[in-house]
Amino acid sequence: MTEQELLRRESLQKLRELGIDPYPADKFDVTAFAADIVANYQEEVLEDGTKNRLNYQQIAVAGRIMASREAGKAMFMNLQDQTGRIQLYLRKEEINGGDENSPMFDTVIKKLLDLGDYVGVRGYAFRTKTGEVSVHVQEFKFLSKSLRPLPVVKKDAEGNIYDAFTDPEQRYRMRYVDLTVNTEFREIFIKRTKLIKTMRAYLDELGLLEVETPILQPIHGGAAARPFKTHHNTLDMTLYLRIANELYLKRLIVAGFDGVYEFAKMFRNEGMDRTHNPEFTALEFYVAYKDYNWMMEVTEQMLERVARAIHPESGSTVQVGQHTIEFAGPYRRLTMFDAIQEYTGLNVETADEAELRAYCKKEHIEIDATMGKAKLIDEIFGEKVEANLIQPTFLIDYPVEMSPLTKKHRSKPGLVERFELFVNGKEVANAYSELNDPIDQRERFEEQLRLAERGDEEAMAMDEDFLRALEYGMPPTAGIGFGIDRLTMLFTGQASIQEVLFFPQMRPEMGG
Repeated sequence: MTEQELLRRESLQKLRELGIDPYPADKFDVTAFAADIVANYQEEVLEDGTKNRLNYQQIAVAGRIMASREAGKAMFMNLQDQTGRIQLYLRKEEINGGDENSPMFDTVIKKLLDLGDYVGVRGYAFRTKTGEVSVHVQEFKFLSKSLRPLPVVKKDAEGNIYDAFTDPEQRYRMRYVDLTVNTEFREIFIKRTKLIKTMRAYLDELGLLEVETPILQPIHGGAAARPFKTHHNTLDMTLYLRIANELYLKRLIVAGFDGVYEFAKMFRNEGMDRTHNPEFTALEFYVAYKDYNWMMEVTEQMLERVARAIHPESGSTVQVGQHTIEFAGPYRRLTMFDAIQEYTGLNVETADEAELRAYCKKEHIEIDATMGKAKLIDEIFGEKVEANLIQPTFLIDYPVEMSPLTKKHRSKPGLVERFELFVNGKEVANAYSELNDPIDQRERFEEQLRLAERGDEEAMAMDEDFLRALEYGMPPTAGIGFGIDRLTMLFTGQASIQEVLFFPQMRPEMGG
């Protein structure tokens, strides 16, 4: 342990010797929060020049002590709660009844209190001579002793910052410290919650039912991804952490629910980068008697509402880096083939697999022998087109080989009724007119099995139970999946997915 940690443990022991429990079991009823007190404090100046407090006559505030200084017979402290910071003013003769024999002020507060300790105080709000709204403390209570010093950020007169907790790996690994000292990052997670609440409210207005589906699944279906695998001892069977909840939600459409949605954790045993985490959150919803054209309109309406909820000051626009993104519809609609031709000049519709491989080799696009034509097209799109789609763009009408769960296009042979939404160069949603022909679906699954035999680890497995459900009949259905983490990145202007996850996946610490 460091010297500071040893000293804090000594203080802990001294508190106990004084009969003060540094981790009391009884509750402390908070009646006010720092930001509200500072924003809403009111007082009037009377004719004789004295001040009359109009509100916050008796309040109880709790939080961490983040700064402390003596001022003669008084002390000033900064207390930080979930809303912000407020100054505390303490005088010995007023603390806990002003008992001269009490060790509370001279020993506990002045000597045994450390930065980072949790305390609860009762008193009244007032404005100091310098104009700062503060709490005049009358009662002081220890709530929790901090045994490790916080990296409290300090700034000198020249504006130089010291002890800043800025290393990304440390911030993500110790989010409890990060969000204590870098409180500005809390706003990201507040906006994330607002985003989810806004989307949920919109879906509830549409009359959809929120449901839950299994995380442990006997077959990894609903997406093209490599799963995490585990074993259930009692059933003696292999199970997979879900890579998608699509096939279970569509079973509920078969069951007679006209619209269902789920905010769900997904797990994919794949690479990690600035936009991928092995555990992520998705929203998927499915609505009977609709198609992908209807779903595009709903997507436009939902995201405009989210933009206005999170950034009410700028209406339907959001500033992301150097780009001003307009979320009010209608969004541009562009076929995958047209998008690739626009940005590369390559006609992938007429090119065969050999020509696509030659193009990838020439452009240094990484591919392997397991990839079929559809996968090659997808790689070309990802390398050459995706980054150019800044304003919201619906990329529509994919090759049938790329979309094994999607209904064939009503007027374009070889294509399916699918769209992906791209914003700021990243995919944020994927939607279909859902395939509800069980015979066609079986053929698509069989094609996926052939891809798996070629070595494609992301190919879908055959799901006989889902096929059986389709054979009972599923109405025409539109479905969509949103990446909540990527949407949060977009609406909060973050370039890394780790910034919008409380606890992103990390490698073990050295020596851990």
